[in-house]
Amino acid sequence: MAADVPPDWTVHVSRTYTPADTDRELEYRLYRHESDDLRVKVAPASLDGDDRPGYALTATSYPELEFSETHRIRTVLTFERCAELARDFMVLFSTSYDGAGSLETAREYAAERTRSHR
Repeated sequence: MAADVPPDWTVHVSRTYTPADTDRELEYRLYRHESDDLRVKVAPASLDGDDRPGYALTATSYPELEFSETHRIRTVLTFERCAELARDFMVLFSTSYDGAGSLETAREYAAERTRSHR
């Protein structure tokens, strides 16, 4: 699991669970950038109130602060595909991030490229 994470990212939380209303196992993973200013989440879309099946990739800037912002990047059908997109997002973010002043620019760059990725 950690081998799939780019060098300046860590797996912050990783869980597998089975909801009470189904026997299908679901996964949840939260990644943290070394700056601690950005977190990326791969989780069932239903956790964010979406009624579509699949997994949502979201990014939260400045987590745990009053002015944090969460952006949905993309929703796909499987956990594996969403985790692959998360890795792509993290690499794209890392290559364009150059400190606190560029966080929003780097996040938006990575988000746009990940949204258009097949």
